Amino acid sequence: MTQIERNTVVLASGNPGKLEELRSLLGSSVKVVSAADMGATLPEETGTTFEENAILKARAVAEQTGLVALADDSGLEVDALGGAPGVYSARYAGIPSDDARNNQKLLAALNGVEEADRTARFRCAIAIAFTPAEIRTTIGTCEGQIAFEPRGSGGFGYDPLFVLSSGKTMAELDAGEKNEISHRGQAMRAAAKLLRERVGHPTSTDGRNQHVGG
Repeated sequence: MTQIERNTVVLASGNPGKLEELRSLLGSSVKVVSAADMGATLPEETGTTFEENAILKARAVAEQTGLVALADDSGLEVDALGGAPGVYSARYAGIPSDDARNNQKLLAALNGVEEADRTARFRCAIAIAFTPAEIRTTIGTCEGQIAFEPRGSGGFGYDPLFVLSSGKTMAELDAGEKNEISHRGQAMRAAAKLLRERVGHPTSTDGRNQHVGG
């Protein structure tokens, strides 16, 4: 395996925003490419948990490429709905996925539920397949409540309905504020640390290992 391959991670996602986020976190210590760049395809998400789905995707891409692969799965868990929409968060109101329809369905499902009982959390699982047989996971969670109506123009998904302890919704935060506290930000920072430790040590010309932070 060449030095380039040793320091390359394949992101098992077609989302360009996630690709840039991972590159930003890892800095120059690790080269990040997409599954599409490597001609890899993603499997159907048949897991019953976020962690299972992330592992499915990471393992499949690692098997196809022979490189380290990273995948994530995330969504919203609402206590009054028994943890729904959970792994079905993106397709809660059906396929194709539509944020507005998902939010409308969530508000309808919580009709009549008092504010104190509208507790919820965003959860994210990230899986890193160093090989198809060696997979590490990181988890991030962000606690909050579901609002009675959407607020804010930032973010995506359920962000306009997710109220934080500050009283702001996720959609009312700027990108930097959101990344500091979000479930994905937490899980991705932990994953980036693992990647830097394992594959982010390019060899310098004098033969010593050089650690480059991200």
